[in-house]
Amino acid sequence: MANAREILDRMKSIQDTMKITNAMYMISSSKLRKARKMEEDAEAHFYASRQALDDVLKHVPEIEHVYIADEKDENISEPRKAFIVVTADKGLAGAYNHNIIKMALEDIEKTKNYHLFVVGKIGRDFFEKHNMKIERNFKYTIQNPSIGRARIIAETVLEHYLNGEFDEVYIVFTEMLNVMQSEVKTAKLLPINRPKAGEESSLKEDTEYVPSVEAVIDSIVPNLVTGFLYGALVEAYSSEQNSRMVAMKSSTENAGEMLKELGIEYNRVRQAAITQEITEVVAGAKAQQAKRKKQLKDGGAGN
Repeated sequence: MANAREILDRMKSIQDTMKITNAMYMISSSKLRKARKMEEDAEAHFYASRQALDDVLKHVPEIEHVYIADEKDENISEPRKAFIVVTADKGLAGAYNHNIIKMALEDIEKTKNYHLFVVGKIGRDFFEKHNMKIERNFKYTIQNPSIGRARIIAETVLEHYLNGEFDEVYIVFTEMLNVMQSEVKTAKLLPINRPKAGEESSLKEDTEYVPSVEAVIDSIVPNLVTGFLYGALVEAYSSEQNSRMVAMKSSTENAGEMLKELGIEYNRVRQAAITQEITEVVAGAKAQQAKRKKQLKDGGAGN
């Protein structure tokens, strides 16, 4: 059994850790509120872009374009796929990073020809450690998602896509479903699926496209992909902060339970030490009393 000094040192260490985990919880809570606000601000732009593209495709359903999915795409037996994997830059967020990497590996195992684009230090370190080729690794921090950074990712991936290096583009990220729940998902970015047959466009029959319908699609899709990427980065950031909040809250509560148990153990050790001290004092007093009696007895016998 540890002595009282050791237990006190351990309790002090746990208390210091509790201060850190509680502070991280508060910081993540503040960042989460900021991220949700960013997501709300960007949501309208994304849906407007998607609606504009759907209207064009409904209005000109026969159009063929490299950005738009077609029947011939479905006939490709082994499509070359690109995966944009969004992880965090640091841990202490429960199973957040593990779940993303697990999903990415499952997707990669299903295709023989893959291209890997990585956002976030945790994912970058994992794939490099396992000798998996990374096409492009975006080294700027995932802690500050912005439309500018999303545009850089979109432009890079679109350049490779237009050069014919792969047939499909997917993004693996974590979507925040509610305050308590997040879900890792793989979303398809390119080619974009056509709207359902039979749906009517809001555009007029005599709508003209200047200079051409292809040029209009060329203008809309990069913005749409950028908007989706930005939304995914913000969702991932929100989910990371949410996961860290849950992990830090759990750690703080566990630390509190450990302190209670150590407090009880300390009291027992201290009580045992006090009892031992009293026992030793009593035993010493009895020994002294017996010694004096013996001395008095010996002195009396001498007289």
